[in-house]
Parts: sequence; C-alpha cells; structure tokens
Amino acid sequence: MGRFTINMPKKFTVFYLILFSLLFSCSATNSVNNVQVKVNNKNIILGAEQVTSYLPMLTGKSVGLVVNKTSQVANKHLVDLLIANHINVQAIFAPEHGFRGDHDAGEKFSSSVDEKTAIPLISIYGKNRKPSAEVMAKLDVIIFDIQDVGVRFYTYISSMHYMMEAAADAKVSFIVFDRPNPNGAFVDGPMLEAEFRSFVGMHKIPLLHGMTIAELALMFTGEGWLNSVNELDLTVVEMKNYQRTMSYSLPIKPSPNLPNDVAINLYPSLGFFEATPVSIGRGTDFPFQVIGHDKITLGDFDFMPISKPRAASTPKLMNKNLVGQDLRQSKVKGIDLSFIINWHQAFKVKNTKFFTRASFMDKLSGTDKLRKAIVAGKTQQQIKQSWQQGLLTFKTLRAPYLLYGDL
Repeated sequence: MGRFTINMPKKFTVFYLILFSLLFSCSATNSVNNVQVKVNNKNIILGAEQVTSYLPMLTGKSVGLVVNKTSQVANKHLVDLLIANHINVQAIFAPEHGFRGDHDAGEKFSSSVDEKTAIPLISIYGKNRKPSAEVMAKLDVIIFDIQDVGVRFYTYISSMHYMMEAAADAKVSFIVFDRPNPNGAFVDGPMLEAEFRSFVGMHKIPLLHGMTIAELALMFTGEGWLNSVNELDLTVVEMKNYQRTMSYSLPIKPSPNLPNDVAINLYPSLGFFEATPVSIGRGTDFPFQVIGHDKITLGDFDFMPISKPRAASTPKLMNKNLVGQDLRQSKVKGIDLSFIINWHQAFKVKNTKFFTRASFMDKLSGTDKLRKAIVAGKTQQQIKQSWQQGLLTFKTLRAPYLLYGDL
C-alpha cells in the first residue's frame, strides 16, 4: 500500500489505496422509482468497491459508519459486507433522510437500533449533528460512504463536516470512500458568504463546486475549516478510472425526491423555489422535474401534489390543481436561472410576493445578492457575470485537492 502526502496549506497525510483485486463491479442497471437508471461508465471502480485494500485497515478496530441507502457495494449494503467480513461495526450514523433513506426532507428522527443488524443507529440530523463523546470513545475509525449530488445546499456534506470534527476531537481516524459527483462537470453559482452560513451551506464554496466527496474532505481539512484543536487523521479511498467530466447515472436515488438523472440535473436550478410559494413537484411522481402554482402560472402542464409518506408527507400546495412547466424531458445541466427569474416576473406582474421565505432563499444561495439581483430585474447573464471572480478564486483554491484532474 503506497503512502503519499499532498502539498496543502495545512499538512496532513492521506493514504493512496492501491487496488489489489476487484471483488465487485458496479451494478449496470437498477430500477429507481419506476425509472430505469443505467450506469454509463461500468469501468469506474468506486472507493467502497476496493474491498481488499481497506479491509486490513479495519481488522481488529471498532468501526462507526456514516451511511445511507446509497452505500452499496454491488448489490450489498456496506454494513452487511463489513459484518460478513467480521468487521466490528459498533455504530451507524444516519444523516438527513435516515439510514434507509425513508424520511422526508427536513424530517427529524430519533436514534434507535437497526432492526436488521441490531447495531445502534444514531441520528446526526437535527439538534444533535455530532455524536456524543461517550459514543466516539468506543470507536477507532469512522467510514463515510454516501452518494452526494455536488450541490452545496445538499446537506450530506454538512453532516460529513460535523462528523470530521467529532472524529478529530476524539482522535478517531476518518476514512472517506469516494463516489462520483453527477454534477462534477460544473463550477457555478454564488460563493457562500460567512453571514449566510447554515446547515444548507457551511463552506466557502460555490453552489456547484465540481468536487467529489473525498476531494471536499481533503479541502475541509487542508483549509483549516474544521473546528477542532486536533488534526484529523484522514484517509481517502479514491475511485479508479474516473474523471469529473464523465457522465454518471446514480444506480440508487440519493434521497426520496431525487429519483432520476433529470431531477438531479435540475436540482441546483429548482432548489431555489423552496423559498417561494411555487411547487417543484414534491408530492408527485416527478419531484424536481415540474414547476407549478394554483393561481399564477407559466406553461400549461397540470399536476396535483398529494401526500406521499416517506417522501413528501405534506407537500406544498397539497391536493390543489397546479399549472406550470413540465421539465421531464429537460436537458438542462448546471444552473439555469431563467426558471426562477421568469416565475418571479410572473408574480411581480400580479403584484404577489414571490420570495415568501427570503432568509431561506439567502441561506440556499449563500448570499442575499442573488435574491436582490432577481428582484432588481437583472438578467441571467448579468447575474452570472457577477459570480466569475469568485469562481476563479475558488478554482485556484481547490486545485491542490483535486484527485481526478481539472475541468
């Protein structure tokens, strides 16, 4: 096993895990919410698939896992794989949406015990974003293996940050099994400003950062963004045969309301609507693929949000007939501000308030400048131009942490 040190602002060592043999391969096709999702690049070897490389690091250790439904190795969950290989899994830490991925967005849930394995299941979403010192004292190493979608306000990276801090505080090793970023080809959006820092945006990165989860972990540590007096013992298990510009369809939906590629591609553009009265399809079979309202409309597509337990129990505008846009055939990637700009204009014409949750819009954006620019009537081109200097600075900052080449 080779060892190297990456030249970073703060010194720390990561281990480059060499693939000895591939035991498992990516599942080529899976059915997700009645949508056939195909993995485009079967040759990508995920971090979690490099079993013979990391098992020796875990033997004889007490292990905690930050995992969810996406933490699969071929057709087996990482928890089950490790137990089958006699690894002592002592705790499972569950982020937003829970360990099994069956909780609504924003739904709080309590710690419990996993029914299948009898392993303690500890919630890290809600008030307790870090496990207690008592829990951490029982562990030697924590593994983070969750599929991210590359958007700053997707909260898995915030959970990773807090778990990295907890590991550093307790002097527990932290390992990240890397997975592709389906929005990895884009660096776009406003940079986060410190005064708008929240759980939906903790880091000084753009809305679309174009980095994998392991690259972000390296950056959090290297830039000194962790609030701990101790240096984190961080190991990353890189992917093989991956480049960030590759097309990659997720074999398992990363959360209940991102069921397919179209939703994941539209997520950075439609996420802003969460701060408005407009529906983006929660409570339908096509969340983050439609836009609509019951009184003010653009387009002629009819749909009705209904209660969908474990996905959208009480969706916005529930049981109302909405009219708007059908984006299920959309080819949009990156950030398209035309949706939010056009709907704001439609509300303005009707003299109706659009940003009903202005402070939440600013947290999602990481700044109040985007909301104010939209209200002021700025064009998409003008708004995106205002981001460019910040994006250039960020690209320079992130360069030492990139594992799979640059754009």
